[in-house]
Amino acid sequence: MLTNRGLEGGYGIQKPEIKQPLISEAASSSCSNGDKEGSVLMVLLSTFVAVCGSFQFGCALGFSSPTQSAIRNELGLSLYEYSVFASILTIGAMVGALMCGSLADYTGRKGAMRIAAIFCLTGWVATGVSKDAWILDLGRLSVGYGIGVFSYVVPVYIAEVAPKDLRGGLGTMNQLMVGFGISTVYLLGTILTWRTLTLTGIIPSLMLQLGLILIPESPRWLAKVGKQSECELALQRLRGKDANISKEAADIEKATIVQDSIKIIDSLPQAKPLDLFQRKYVYPLTVGVGLISLQQFGGMNAISFYASETFVSAGFSSTVGTILLAVMQVPASSIGALLMDSYGRRPLLMISATGTCIGCLFTAISFVLKDLDQSEKISPILALSGILVFETSVALGMGGIPYIIMSEIFPINVRGSAGSLVSFTHWFGSWVITITYSSLMSWSKSGTFFIYTGVCGATVLFAAKLVPETKGRTLEEIQASIEHSSP
Repeated sequence: MLTNRGLEGGYGIQKPEIKQPLISEAASSSCSNGDKEGSVLMVLLSTFVAVCGSFQFGCALGFSSPTQSAIRNELGLSLYEYSVFASILTIGAMVGALMCGSLADYTGRKGAMRIAAIFCLTGWVATGVSKDAWILDLGRLSVGYGIGVFSYVVPVYIAEVAPKDLRGGLGTMNQLMVGFGISTVYLLGTILTWRTLTLTGIIPSLMLQLGLILIPESPRWLAKVGKQSECELALQRLRGKDANISKEAADIEKATIVQDSIKIIDSLPQAKPLDLFQRKYVYPLTVGVGLISLQQFGGMNAISFYASETFVSAGFSSTVGTILLAVMQVPASSIGALLMDSYGRRPLLMISATGTCIGCLFTAISFVLKDLDQSEKISPILALSGILVFETSVALGMGGIPYIIMSEIFPINVRGSAGSLVSFTHWFGSWVITITYSSLMSWSKSGTFFIYTGVCGATVLFAAKLVPETKGRTLEEIQASIEHSSP
């Protein structure tokens, strides 16, 4: 049933109330005991292998910042040519995002990660040995395609292999490793040559390829393509040899909770991209695309990409500011990971979005004071504080939670198409916001951050009104509740 807590007269979409699991206490207890008997070692290994792709994601995002002067000087690039090199990453990522859903559905989650790693490895090697701008750009484009695929398939794979009580925490490992990759490149970029720095992408590409040999395929994808025996074998490896997987395997195969959200393959129609726009998918599509859009248009990537420039504009040392940003990424992401499954997705998302709003507001006020030639000592400190609060809040939840929720709320038959759309929205929004940042800052530095403040404030309201709480639920329970509640 629909609750009366949705938006009234706004979007015309109401948030379904996801209640406690609709299974018997005995069944729940049996499933829980099976989980306790099992081992999480394979789940942890599978997560570690998958997030090697996330680490590359972060390295690719951060690579262009510390290497700008060195690459331009050695290869004789103009500012425009270097801008093409830096921005072409998002073009490749958009292409990867458009293909990632179909790729993951056709080749499996492991197959998609393997292909993405090949593109990343090729791209990093081409970047490291390039002598001309066109080879540099092709390498960057190839890396972009790879991380465009990783941005979808990594959180989906983790969500599909993790037990329900660990899914949120393990899902945040995606954002944790993205932040760790950015921090690693920022710090190593101060002591290594730009060609040596490409090893930060080459090494995890090789590790991922080797690691994929050791970990199982997603049980839910195996069930989707009709490989039930392989599904049970993969599930047994993930839960431990002594674990009782019968209940979980039965849920995946038959989806007896409320309504079939994962049907036997023979009765499950193959979804087309346009099927996403059916009435029954309006709610999850609004949540998934809405969160990613608000994430990007709230300035997340623009502020990260141009942090050094923003520090200089505010009158603060870019070196000190960049090091502080690098140092705080991992602790903040770690806190988010620890709180995810105990505190919940939606409360953490609202706290995180509130923090980004406050951070943008501080930064906007600092530029107002600077323009008025008042508080010259306070203005740089306020700008630094604002950006640090913003980036800490992003690492706490806003950076990773939208993708965790996206991986949880879509039924398996449209998850590929939905993932492609959400990933494309991410990279298109990133391209738009990064390409307009310099123009907006030229127009008004304070105005730019007041705009971001407004978007971040809207994100808090969006999360409060529309985003469901999914912690402690199996994927089948979440999707069955959403389908049952849809008009």
